[in-house]
Parts: sequence; C-alpha cells; structure tokens
Amino acid sequence: MEEGSLSAAARALNLTQPTISRQISALEAELGVPLFERVGRKMTPTMSGLRLVEELRVMGEAANQVSLKAAGQAKRVTGTVRISASVSAAGFLLPPALLTLRHFQPGIKIDLVVSTDQKDLRLREADIAMRHVEPTEPELVSSKVTAERVRFRLYATADYLNRAGNPLSKEDLSRVDFVDFEPSDRLRRRLNQLGLELQPENFKVVADDWMVSRELVKQGLGIGLLAEAVGDDDPLLERVPVDLPVISEDTWITVHRELEMTPRVHAVFNVLCKELC
Repeated sequence: MEEGSLSAAARALNLTQPTISRQISALEAELGVPLFERVGRKMTPTMSGLRLVEELRVMGEAANQVSLKAAGQAKRVTGTVRISASVSAAGFLLPPALLTLRHFQPGIKIDLVVSTDQKDLRLREADIAMRHVEPTEPELVSSKVTAERVRFRLYATADYLNRAGNPLSKEDLSRVDFVDFEPSDRLRRRLNQLGLELQPENFKVVADDWMVSRELVKQGLGIGLLAEAVGDDDPLLERVPVDLPVISEDTWITVHRELEMTPRVHAVFNVLCKELC
C-alpha cells in the first residue's frame, strides 16, 4: 500500500516479490476479505483494504516502538549496526572513523547503506544516518560534523585546464565544461551563488553517482566539485586556480533516542562523533 507495487515493497522489506505475493494471499485468506485487485501486473487496493490500512499502520508503529525499546535494552557490544550515508560521506568521511571503531570495538559489524534517500530512523531503515539536513524530530539525537571535514573545491586535470585556456577568473569559468554528480540543478545554482554565471549548457556530462563523476573529471571531461580530502590526494587532479570561497557541506550524525541506548549503537555513535565532530 505504501510502496505502490509488489517489486517496491519487496525491495523495502528485503524480500522477494513472490514471497510478498504469497504473504498477501495468506493474509487475505485469514481475514476472509480481498485486500487488492490484481489487473495484469498492477495491484489496486480494494475498499476493504483501504478501510483496514490505517489500523494496520497503527499496529506497525507499535511494533516499531517495541523493537526500538527492546534493542535499547541489549547489553553486549556486538552485532550489526546499519549506517545510512550519501556516497560522498561514505567514500571519504566514514572510512577513517570506521577504522578507529574496528580497533576499539572489533565485535561490531557495520552494514553501510550508500544512498541519496533519507532513511527513516523511526522505522528502523537504519540505526544511524549521515544527513545533510539538520534533523528536527524530537525523538532524534544528532551531532554536527565539523565543517572543515566536509570542504569542497573545484578540481580538474592539468590537461583539461590547458585545453580550456587555463581559466583564471569567474568569467573564464562561464566558458568551460563541468561534470555534475546529480541530475538536479543544485550544483549549478550553488556555484552561481558564489559569483559564477553558469548555464545548463556548461554541464555536458551529468552522473547520478559521486564516484563516477570523479572518474569523469579524472578522464578530462570537465571541472568537478570534489571534497578536499579526495581531490588533494589524487595526483591526476589539481585545484582550479580561480579565487572562490570554499564550499562546506553541513552534515549531521543522527540516531533515534531509544536506539541510542543500545550498547553497540551507542558505541558506534560515540566513535563517529569523536572522530568527525
């Protein structure tokens, strides 16, 4: 009902599509009412299904709260902690902190979910989330990552800068190519706020993956925005010699208040905050 299709529900629950279908059929048989009408590959909720869904949501929320409170009572500092993070955070922010965690808490396994989607901590989609938007929900505990750790600059290969006429001013940058790492227009608007006058035509290549966009920049397809920790360490890249303010990405480490009581989650959250905040 919430995901819109069997395949989407299967992905959300980490189950197979046939399993979801069998469970729905079994529930319909047990309740004695049809919950969905099947037309081809589509499933449309029946009136009976629509009348029941709100009560089922209340049951689901209650089950989530029981799960959160029970997990918060666990005593052993072992087990799996699921961390949700963007590609950039997972690629250059987390690895050093996870190395420290491995040294002090070898019994904890990290399940790293790399995604641009904001996972819902209240529904246990993740135990800890690295978010670029400050959480406002009262049941969430968060700590802001130090700004110096998420500084971004423009990078390109020496060969591309030479082919582009060695841009030295903001005006020069309006005539060169850029590589974007997300389909939205956010990067262009952000750079224009710094005094550039970029048009959509400046972005000849757009990838929906930060790692892929970095490789495209390294291949000389244009200028890209990269974290200092990544760009400065890559011998194939150099900073674009144009005087621009450093771009900083706000990031918060976030955990549910109930789940933060769990020893393994508490240990991971503390290490991340100590290493990054």
